[in-house]
Amino acid sequence: MPGNLVNFIQVLRSHDVRVSPAETLDAMNVATTLGYGDRDRLRDGLGMALAKTPAEETVFNQCFDSYFTRGLADFSLEQDESDTEENPPATAEAPDDSELQPSASDAAALEAAAENNPELAAVMDSELMRALLANDRNALTIAMTQAGEGSGLQQIQMFTQKGQFTRKMLDAMGEQQLRGAIIELERAGDPALANLQRFRDLLREQVRDFVDREYLLHAEGRNQQFMEDVLSKTRLSNIEHSYLHRVHELIRKMARKLAARHARRRRQYRRGHLDMPRTMRRGVANDGLMFNTYWRQVKREKPQLLAICDVSGSVAAYAKFLLLFLYSLQDVLPKVRSFAFSSHLGEVSDLFAEHPVEKAIEMVNWKYGGATDYGSSLQDFADLALDDITSNTTVIILGDARNNNGDPRMDIMRAIYQRSRQVIWLNPESRRAWQTGDSEMFRYLSACHFSAECNNLKQLERVVDQLLKSTR
Repeated sequence: MPGNLVNFIQVLRSHDVRVSPAETLDAMNVATTLGYGDRDRLRDGLGMALAKTPAEETVFNQCFDSYFTRGLADFSLEQDESDTEENPPATAEAPDDSELQPSASDAAALEAAAENNPELAAVMDSELMRALLANDRNALTIAMTQAGEGSGLQQIQMFTQKGQFTRKMLDAMGEQQLRGAIIELERAGDPALANLQRFRDLLREQVRDFVDREYLLHAEGRNQQFMEDVLSKTRLSNIEHSYLHRVHELIRKMARKLAARHARRRRQYRRGHLDMPRTMRRGVANDGLMFNTYWRQVKREKPQLLAICDVSGSVAAYAKFLLLFLYSLQDVLPKVRSFAFSSHLGEVSDLFAEHPVEKAIEMVNWKYGGATDYGSSLQDFADLALDDITSNTTVIILGDARNNNGDPRMDIMRAIYQRSRQVIWLNPESRRAWQTGDSEMFRYLSACHFSAECNNLKQLERVVDQLLKSTR
């Protein structure tokens, strides 16, 4: 299995392109069939095997162009001679380094100096120096690719590692021998010193450019994954405003993953029990012959989800992301009705039906933000929706249960608990703080089927995942 193609697939995965083991094998067959000589044909073939959506196709094309900037010469080494003749390797693309390019006079000066300098003669006879003297871009690209693989360049993650990998690659390519010759020429005061230094500087510049391209290719996806991991585990109230667009995109990404996992699947349903009385009655007109059969069918009520969010100052940030998460999953979640409260409660479902999610959330915070009164808000909820709660209703409450020493209205909470399928309470505070100060959390726990500390996206994703499983 060609290692370079495997590395390319790893790059795709780091950029959120899903590639299964079976698709990897398909890509290998495509590459074997098409060969590596025609860049456009290879891109089209691999794209058909690996990119499954328009978005993935866009990412694939970007990664392909970046990955194969250095050319396909390194792939040609893995083909047999007959395939190479039919599909000659593409010429490697290299940055413009005309300023560093040594002249023919530099090569001639070095050849003259090598006649009296055995160490310089050994350098001039090395494969690396021959490639530099001949300006053989393919040979240099192959050498850099092999040195990069040997030094683990594909694992680069931070820009501070670029110098480290550049040095490793130069050592692997034999630059140390070239440095030794420079030191000897410097000691001897040989005028060919400047000529050899120009070749050394050219080599270093090309290796640095190679490392820069690999960093942009490999580190971008890993850095994005690292940032997403950090944001998903950071308290939502601690995320700076400048990162909110990333958080919104991360929520949508999580929602897409959960939607794909819990998408409704077609099922084969049994017809149920034969409705014999109805079948026989309809068969009377046919002398009792049961030409038409009728089946008993039980109509199942659709599940519904009621989300009650505390949007007071201390909890507003968490409510915002919960609502954003829920409304990003409308295709797979049951019917969602949303309620917001601080000192009083109101239904905000219409706002989400009429406005984009982000705009609706801003309007909710503006309209219902303020000091918290759980007792009064629960009474408003009872007036609005208590009669609509059935055994197929899931109630999610997001709040810190801090009631400013008011009446918690446990009677309403118990009524919600008895009528609903399940009551889930998400508290952004640490469990250690649930019974401190004016918190009524421990009292509310007696009227909940499930409760959890929920203050970051990872916890929220886990709760919503369990919710989707329970409402299927």
